[in-house]
Amino acid sequence: MMWMLFALLIGALAWTVFAFNRLVRLRNQRRTAWADIDVQLHRRHDLVPALVAAVNAYAAHEQATLQAVAELRSRAMGGATPAPQGRLETELQSAIGRLLAIGEGYPDLKASANFAQLQRELVDVEDQLQYARRFYNGATRDYNDAIQRVPDLLIARACGFPPAEFFQAEAASRAAPQVLP
Repeated sequence: MMWMLFALLIGALAWTVFAFNRLVRLRNQRRTAWADIDVQLHRRHDLVPALVAAVNAYAAHEQATLQAVAELRSRAMGGATPAPQGRLETELQSAIGRLLAIGEGYPDLKASANFAQLQRELVDVEDQLQYARRFYNGATRDYNDAIQRVPDLLIARACGFPPAEFFQAEAASRAAPQVLP
């Protein structure tokens, strides 16, 4: 009887260690995924001044758009938790889109090798961001699932594993763009 109680205690202790280590691994995976997003956001933020300068050289009278992009970049570089950062990045992405649209109205700018290279780099960054966001949200889902399942829920609450936020797009950015004929 005593050895069964001892075996049960050892089993419970082993489960606790296993569950705790699993939660730590999932939390660290989510943090790493957020760091990957942060790297791509910094790449985007680094491209914005060059893009603004290129457009400014050809379309100086578009100051409102140029200032909006610069201001959004500054706010977005402040770093925040995933939900507010997602909102800021959605606004910045929209402003960059407006800036690129300005380039379409200036044939000399559109033909500029510098502007074309910046556009290609932005497309690459956006592709990498899409993958990083997907990975982060998957890691966040796995982490949140783990801390909400019984019996791991007991370890998560006792050891302070809070739920994590998803990196979400704004509702306005989810609408399909209208394509002109």
